[in-house]
Amino acid sequence: MAQPLVKKDDDRDDEAEYSPFLGIEKGAVLQEARVFNDPQLDPRRCSQVITKLLYLLNQGETFTKIEATEVFFAVTKLFQSRDIGLRRMVYLMIKELSPSADEVIIVTSSLMKDMTSKTDMYRANAIRVLCRITDGTLLTQIERYLKQAIVDKNPVVASAALVSGIHLLETTPEIVKRWSNEVQEAVQSRAALVQFHALALLHQIRQNDRLAVSKLVTSLTRGTVRSPLAQCLLIRYTTQVIREAATTQTGDRPFYDFLESCLRHKAEMVIFEAARAITELNGVTNRELTPAITVLQLFLSSSKPVLRFAAVRTLNKVAMTHPMAVTNCNIDMESLISDQNRSIATLAITTLLKTGNESSVDRLMKQITNFMSDIADEFKIVVVEAIRSLCLKFPLKYRSLMNFLSNILREEGGFEYKKAIVDSIVILIRDIPDAKENGLLHLCEFIEDCEFTYLSTQILHFLGTEGPKTSDPSKYIRYIYNRVHLENATVRAAAVSTLAKFGAMVDALKVRDRATLYLNTVGSDGEVIETDKVVKDFLFGSLDIPLANIETSLKNYEPAEQPFDINSVPKEVKTQPLAEKKAPGKKPAGLGAPPSGPPSTVDAYEKLLSSIPEFSDFGKLFKSSAPVELTEAETEYAVNVVKHIFDRHVVFQYNCTNTIPEQLLENVTVIVDASEAEEFAEVASKPLRSLPYDSPGQIFGAFEKPEGVPAVGKFSNMLRFIVKEVDPTTGDVEDDGVEDEYQLEDLEVVAADYVMKVGVSNFRNAWESIGPDFERVDEYGLGPRESLAEAVSAVISLLGMQPCEGTEVVANNSRSHTCLLSGVFIGNVKVLVRLQFGIDGPKEVAMKLAVRSEDDNVSDMIHEIVASG
Repeated sequence: MAQPLVKKDDDRDDEAEYSPFLGIEKGAVLQEARVFNDPQLDPRRCSQVITKLLYLLNQGETFTKIEATEVFFAVTKLFQSRDIGLRRMVYLMIKELSPSADEVIIVTSSLMKDMTSKTDMYRANAIRVLCRITDGTLLTQIERYLKQAIVDKNPVVASAALVSGIHLLETTPEIVKRWSNEVQEAVQSRAALVQFHALALLHQIRQNDRLAVSKLVTSLTRGTVRSPLAQCLLIRYTTQVIREAATTQTGDRPFYDFLESCLRHKAEMVIFEAARAITELNGVTNRELTPAITVLQLFLSSSKPVLRFAAVRTLNKVAMTHPMAVTNCNIDMESLISDQNRSIATLAITTLLKTGNESSVDRLMKQITNFMSDIADEFKIVVVEAIRSLCLKFPLKYRSLMNFLSNILREEGGFEYKKAIVDSIVILIRDIPDAKENGLLHLCEFIEDCEFTYLSTQILHFLGTEGPKTSDPSKYIRYIYNRVHLENATVRAAAVSTLAKFGAMVDALKVRDRATLYLNTVGSDGEVIETDKVVKDFLFGSLDIPLANIETSLKNYEPAEQPFDINSVPKEVKTQPLAEKKAPGKKPAGLGAPPSGPPSTVDAYEKLLSSIPEFSDFGKLFKSSAPVELTEAETEYAVNVVKHIFDRHVVFQYNCTNTIPEQLLENVTVIVDASEAEEFAEVASKPLRSLPYDSPGQIFGAFEKPEGVPAVGKFSNMLRFIVKEVDPTTGDVEDDGVEDEYQLEDLEVVAADYVMKVGVSNFRNAWESIGPDFERVDEYGLGPRESLAEAVSAVISLLGMQPCEGTEVVANNSRSHTCLLSGVFIGNVKVLVRLQFGIDGPKEVAMKLAVRSEDDNVSDMIHEIVASG
């Protein structure tokens, strides 16, 4: 029966898309591959079978050694066909099968013949295949042909040779580097792709020579690059040179004129690449930004979605550091809120939230509400974080913004999305006093329907801290009491704990359920055994130990006669690995995430040092620093150092790696010059007997210092060793060696090395528990600063203490800020710091520093650190 005609515009989205390869099996395709052996080849049939084989390989199907060998030898018989289409499929098949060294020789002669063929398509593909499957020995034989191909008149052949060179640079760099003259000539090619590939290869050849890269950029920025793709590459290389070069004394930035001229290029990709490069320059000024912002504004109204997306994403990043520069684009971005592409709409909204003024907040909220239900959770989280920043920027608008967060909190969404909203409300409650009661009620209403146990318990703990401080604490009791009866055990326990806190902090409030918590503090005859101070310390006192460290220690604890000793838990807060760190300027979550970090490295360092006889009597390790690099990246020897702080000693652990395969280092030591560290005296060192290639080793040096004193100083370091040549093919080492030295960067021991980052769960209670006896207060002028955030970050880094309650983040355009820090000073002395910053018109920053400690000498030392820093 004839099928009915279907119009092109009929809606067929619900129909499954048909795949011609649906249901094919490897065994059946291998049987079909026998057609490669037919005396009379059918090019069309052979091409279909190769297509199926390629499909199976790209779908992850694996061939056994025997199957791959049979297919490979069958495919090689297809070289007798003169069909151009089939020949191209043969090239693809050989590349995908990646034959072994003993099989490659079968096709080498055919490929070398094709490489010198008069058919350009054969030559180009043969070059690609040969360079993919051959080793360095054969490559030397065909090097002459590859050099000729690089400057070939046909752009397809030239590009094939250049791309092959890019791949070969990873395996045989010494051969490819000999092609520099030919590649330099190809850079002047009129073919767009040839120029692009030639520039990419030439840069990779010279990338380890900073001066050579600078010369390359200088020569090409004079206008010899015609290809838009190559021009984009050149812009990227230029920005790399700009980053590495210091600005001149007149303040002019090298190559900025070139980047600005690219904004007038006829190709849109070049214009955008130049605009993006300008916006990402270090310390970019408003004058430099203006032309880039202008072209990005034009792209916002483009008919091409990719240009609109690229422009709004770039402007979104610029708004984080230069919001006023983006303000002129607000009208164009408002039209993008209704864009069909939800990614563009989300970026437009978040950018407007960063750059909008107070009068536009209500209008933006109405527009956001209309599209929140249409976007994915990951985009919603971005919007929530932008709204949080806006509320901190305009505190008077907290009511409408808080109501918006409350409304979306009750809508559908995953854990991360709901957590982002809750964290935002928590931060707004802490930073905007007027928003406290409104925000707490929104959180109470949320936990009645909350499906996430973790969020419910965290909200209850937060209510226990903030709820009793409101004007009418009793309004929250009903919500908390319901959790005792209606929830799982974890949430019930949190609710009981919260009720007890209400009862202890609000004298007039009768909370019957708090009695459960106090059973162990009240005797059978009703007489209170524990004092009020003990009870309050139990409920509100700071634990002073990171929960992640407690969890790790409890997991490692083995039941024994001795009870678990909480004093054995490391107090140091371990930082996240570099890849997991959040982007700069991103506000931290208010409640945090469940502890899931790696085990602390404190125990590993302590075991390592105690196993070395020279250091075994130094006592308990107080702190180990993060590794400090003493060499630049990609140098012959990679060295970093970890500073281990003891009460009377400092141990330097030099972690060394030899990156040269042809060398073996012996009797490796670090010569340390402590002439600029007068309070330190070297007492021991432990050299490294041997340092083979790519096998890390450690060298140690120990210095004595005055007991309990935060001595500081600078240490010069020289790596000294005997170098012996190694045959990379056999691994044989020459008997004779040569003494050599390698200068390392200087190392400093600073005051922050004697302070351990230890957070407190409730800073106010911890501050009051220490009391004012050893409090020291003084004011300091910090001079001109880029921003208040930069001043806060500098002081935190100087003191080396742990920021508390998210106070390390400064709201945009804020004129004042309070930062809370906590830590433990050497000698296990708890110390708390309250920093109050203010900034005036000319960006002069003043700071009031209040320190409370268990030792008045420590309070004075913290002030000395700031005064001398």
